This record gives sequence, structure tokens and C-alpha cells, in this order.
Amino acid sequence: MLLWLIRGAYIALVVGLAVFAATVFVNEDGRATTNVIVVPLGILVFSGFVLFTDIREKQKQITTISAIYFGLLLGLLLGYLFSTGLEPILESAFKEQPQMLKLSRVLITVICCYVTISTLLQTKDEFRFIIPYVEFAKEVKGGRSLVLDTSVIIDGRIADVCDTKLIDTRLIVPRFVLQELQAIADSADKLKRNRGRRGLDILKRLQTNPKIELQMHDGNVAELRTGERIRVDERLVLLAKAINARVVTNDFNLNKIAQLQGVDVINLNELANAMKTVALPGEAMNVRVVKAGDQVGQGVGYLEDGTMVVIEMGRTLIGQEVMIVVTSVLQTPAGRMVFGRPDQRTSGSHTPLPGGVGAVGGGIVSGAPGDSRNATIDPPKGAETGGKS
Repeated sequence: MLLWLIRGAYIALVVGLAVFAATVFVNEDGRATTNVIVVPLGILVFSGFVLFTDIREKQKQITTISAIYFGLLLGLLLGYLFSTGLEPILESAFKEQPQMLKLSRVLITVICCYVTISTLLQTKDEFRFIIPYVEFAKEVKGGRSLVLDTSVIIDGRIADVCDTKLIDTRLIVPRFVLQELQAIADSADKLKRNRGRRGLDILKRLQTNPKIELQMHDGNVAELRTGERIRVDERLVLLAKAINARVVTNDFNLNKIAQLQGVDVINLNELANAMKTVALPGEAMNVRVVKAGDQVGQGVGYLEDGTMVVIEMGRTLIGQEVMIVVTSVLQTPAGRMVFGRPDQRTSGSHTPLPGGVGAVGGGIVSGAPGDSRNATIDPPKGAETGGKS
């Protein structure tokens, strides 16, 4: 609201100046000259162009604006000093041409302004080192910014997390990550091409999400100007370290590299595992057995959230939905695994083994054959050792 009030005051002042300029070019006898129309119209057109540019360019960076302002001031100062110092030489060179003397001074000032502005724009990320006690910091929502990796963009879950309003910090997509996505989308491999296009669609979805702030970063920091060819993962870590941000990724190796260099990482796989429902030993659940496991007699099923369930003595139940009892839960960096066995209370039977030992869903039942009241159940080996599926 305050910004529109400032713009309204600006428009009022411009219109007032245009009216005043029109009255200046009216003769004393009341006759109007051509300048009565040309000058006010020029003021209105130029001022309107400035206002249009300001409204159209909404995403402004204070580092760029401050670099232009300070570069202009420094250029004017240097131009004045150089033109003053070279004045004796210029006067001797252009004795009979005073207009060339003025033109030389203007040319020196313009060159100095261009050099200073160009230099500050190319080094605006280190601008605080030039003026150590003046540093502009943009007010951002939440904590530190999050730098998105290529893998987490293609994965797509980051867009769903942003829709829940859980993330209120600025999301940064480096330019080299966007270039990698474009290269994947243009790949000759159909699978890679589909993944790249999915990543670009996710970026478009994030960009149109009003709940978050997405920024494209040029990645132009001092650590990346070594002239060497640096891999995308290393560039991502260096950029996050330079701007004091955190990396969001699904890549296990990138996670380790970033931690070794002291960069905080948010792994979406770990976040998803933390949000999964905890299965407690003794809890019953209904699972569909879809394939055989690695160990003898094991079957494998999956919960709705993708958690793998290893079912002892479940190989014969492939293709069926079975009620199991959870025996143990194994948490690994790659995810959570649930171990269980068929619930014999629903079937009312068990499979006897030779020597008076029966197997109840992978657990060994000790006792007299046919008598399960005093039986003791030992946990299956796969549940204690974290058997693989």
C-alpha cells in the first residue's frame, strides 16, 4: 500500500511538472509555441517509461541496485578527478576548440562511470568487502535459504511439501542446476528425457506457488571462478556455503560431501522416513504379498507409503492379502523395514516340523506337538539380524 502511495505522489509530481513546463513556453502575448506540446509530452513519456519499468520488474535485488548507485557515484568522482588532472593537457591540445574540451571531460566521466558500474555488477556478491561497514541484507521469511538439487526437483515431493506451508523460507535454484535439467530434458534417452521434463514441470509448479518464494541464482560466487571444470554437486555445495544456505537433496553421496564441508543438508528421504507411521512389535496389519524374499520361505509386501514388509514363511502366500503380526522394525538410512509373520489367530493352524517343533510364521515354537498353550516363540533370525528382502 505504501508503495502505491509513493507511485501516486510520483505521478502527481510528474503531471505538475508537465503543466509547469507548458506554461513556460507560452509567450507574453499569450501565443503558444511548438514546445508547449513537445516538452510536456516528453516529460510524461519519459516518466511513464520509468514507472512502467519499475512496475514490470518486480523481482529486484538490492545488491544489483546498490552496485549501480555506488558505481555511478564512484564513476562521477573518478571522472571529475581525472578530467581535473588532465585539464592542462586537454587545454593545450584543444586551445582553439573549447567544445572539444567539454566533450573530452564528458567522455572521461562516461568511461569512468561505465568501468565502475560494470566492475561492481560483476563482483556484487563480494560487495561487502569493498564497503565493509555497509552491507544490505534482504528481509526473507523464515530461516536460511534452501538450495535445491537436481535430484530433489525431479523427485517432485518438494512441491507437495511446499503446498503444506511447512516451508516458509526462500528456495534457490542455481542456474547450473537449471542447465542440467534442460540437458536431461533434451537427452536422446526416453527415460532421461521424461525425468528432465518432469523436473521442469515441478519448477514451473514451484514458481507459480504463491505460498513460497522461488529465486533463480546465477551461481556467480568467488569460489566458482577458479576456471576449473567443477561438477554440479561440488558447485552446489560451494554455492550453499558461500551464501550460508542449506542444500535440499535426495542424493546420498551429495549428503555426505556437504556434511564434510560443513554445509547443512535436508534429505527428503530422511524426512519421509521420519513422517512414516511407526509399526510397533505385536501390532497386526493387512499386507499383500507381492514377491519372494531373499531368505528361504520369506515373502515381501509393501505398505501404502512404500515401506517394505518382510514376511517370514510368506512365500507360499504370494498374491494373497494376509494379516501379519509385526515382530520387529529395522530403521536404516535407506528407509524403514518391517518384519512380521502371518497371524495364526486368524487361521487357527500352524505348520508342524519334524521332531516336535512347529513353525509359526517364521518363529520357532518349542513344545509338545499339537500343544501350543505352553509354547515359547523364538523371534525369527531375519527379524533380529535385519534380513534383506
